[in-house]
Amino acid sequence: MELRVLEYFLAVAREQNITAAAESLHISQPALSTQLRNLEAELGKQLLIRGVKGSRKVLLTEEGMILRKRAEEILSLVRRTENEITQSDETIAGNVFIGAGETEVVRLFAMTAKRLQKKYPDIRYHISSGNAEYVLECLDKGLIDFGLLFTEIDAQKYEAVPIPFHDTWGVLMREDAPLALKETICPEDLWDKPLIISHQKGDNTYLSRWLQRKESELKIVATYNLLFNASLLVEEGLGYALCFDKIINTRGSHLCFRPLSPGLEARCFVVWKKYQIFSKAANIFLQCLRELVEMEG
Repeated sequence: MELRVLEYFLAVAREQNITAAAESLHISQPALSTQLRNLEAELGKQLLIRGVKGSRKVLLTEEGMILRKRAEEILSLVRRTENEITQSDETIAGNVFIGAGETEVVRLFAMTAKRLQKKYPDIRYHISSGNAEYVLECLDKGLIDFGLLFTEIDAQKYEAVPIPFHDTWGVLMREDAPLALKETICPEDLWDKPLIISHQKGDNTYLSRWLQRKESELKIVATYNLLFNASLLVEEGLGYALCFDKIINTRGSHLCFRPLSPGLEARCFVVWKKYQIFSKAANIFLQCLRELVEMEG
């Protein structure tokens, strides 16, 4: 399987039309069609559904969708590798890739990048947002350099730097909700309330412990991955969202945040793969981040 053919396949997936894809690639339509048929023959699977509803539109089969995802990852790694290898020995430039969830702790990355900006203006930072499973998957595939995690770390697979900041758990709710009259929220306050919780596995474990109830004993009406989406459910009155503080700006909205009592905080780690060989840009970033952590600690 050639990288060039993967580029061709992604162009077709993007354009949903072989002729339009051929034009964007500056090759003939028959040549592109031949390459696609050869790719399907090589894999022994149909990747494209041609002539959808009598038109020239093409759609991806299930196998085609799998290949599109993998091809994007492969070509991203190839471009990243080429960029790192071809850099001048005297130049500190390139990309730093970070995976993180929604958290105020991301500010630490911003502080690190700002400290480096004047001396190394050619370093670029790319932050991908997702839950712990997403971040670990990206780390394992080599798609990111660092991950920001609130879960227990497998010391045999990853290196980690503990961050001296903590995120505080609490409840996001409407201002006119009954619990908004309280300054803090106790476990028993939530036992009979409709709850919106993170569907990240690690979160549920210690939240259930704090709530003193099993998940099956609670009235869970929805789960979320990104808190902004959950905040819309809260705003519409669907329920109370258990979440970190400072992620949703409640000023000027009809929402408010109340911390838990007893307080519940989440420890945070910056994580990378063990024996990772960093680019010069990523290595400089890690050095600066460690210095900041020591200063803040």
